[in-house]
Amino acid sequence: MTSRPGATIVIPCFDEAERLRPEAVGELAAASGARVLLVDDGSTDATPEILSRLVAAAGDPSTIASLQLADNRGKAEAVRRGMQLALDDGASVVGYCDADFSTPPHEVARLLDVLDDAADVDVVLGSRVGLLGSDVQRSHARHYLGRLFATAASAALRMKVYDTQCGAKVFADTPALRAALADPFRSVWAFDVELLARLRHGAPPTAPGLGIERFLEIPLRTWRDVGASKLSVRGAGRAAVDVARIAIDGRRNR
Repeated sequence: MTSRPGATIVIPCFDEAERLRPEAVGELAAASGARVLLVDDGSTDATPEILSRLVAAAGDPSTIASLQLADNRGKAEAVRRGMQLALDDGASVVGYCDADFSTPPHEVARLLDVLDDAADVDVVLGSRVGLLGSDVQRSHARHYLGRLFATAASAALRMKVYDTQCGAKVFADTPALRAALADPFRSVWAFDVELLARLRHGAPPTAPGLGIERFLEIPLRTWRDVGASKLSVRGAGRAAVDVARIAIDGRRNR
């Protein structure tokens, strides 16, 4: 295990009592050497109690900590608030992954390894690509819908990203990242795309964007669909509308 006292991985949690595996949280902290920050997004089930027990069992807030939001604001705001808090606490690297650990702890740790080793990279994205030798298990429907969405997202971003919606991403602390997190995201379901757009094209006039060479996308070796997706048909439609809006906003900011 590599110790990373300057790194924090945010896990957004909303009504995750049935899906969140406490042992996986511990595995992530151990495998990555990073602090794990669990952000409760106004859950209505036993999630807050579970997070409290996890933090108490860890006994060290530099290993596992939690943030309680007063009400449900959505995954985008939970991730944003968590990464902001981590940066304010002095983190030099932040990232996020999903509470169902569809991206396993060791893969999140590998993203951090890549960021550590790539001196000219500020953003590392996990990508769910089914290559020979990999164990990426997605339903056919999710795969093909994902390809359609990724094509639209790449056009909106004006950068070739294979998988914008993979729930595992890590970032170095840069002025561009802090500017990107300064304001709430307008999108709920396509906030990953909006975050990448803010990073790539900047948040004028406060911060310039990052050069395309500062982004790196790497195929995950392991990924699995875990339970039912929280993205409804209605949510997918809203995500598509959000991507179109992001594309329009990007052209206005050229």
